[in-house]
Amino acid sequence: MKIKITTDFRDRLNEQIEYIAKDKPSAARNFKKQILNRIKEIPKMPYAYRQSIFFDRDNIRDMIFKGYVVVFKIDERNQIIEIFGFSKWQEKSIN
Repeated sequence: MKIKITTDFRDRLNEQIEYIAKDKPSAARNFKKQILNRIKEIPKMPYAYRQSIFFDRDNIRDMIFKGYVVVFKIDERNQIIEIFGFSKWQEKSIN
């Protein structure tokens, strides 16, 4: 499967990297390298990742990386993994 990274994902990731770089540029470079390497591993076993908490569809999955959630869609017909979501994980409050 091929990996397709959306512009929205790329923009959000770059914003986070810029934020990290304000405090420690080397950490930002390391973070970017590590997350992109993890994304490259997704096609090997895309269904090994948890079903997304944001969508009620089996082909949309969440990859957790250092407290961040990378959301991706598995398109088996076209053999594409589309990386489209990126956010900081936050525990849901229990009321």
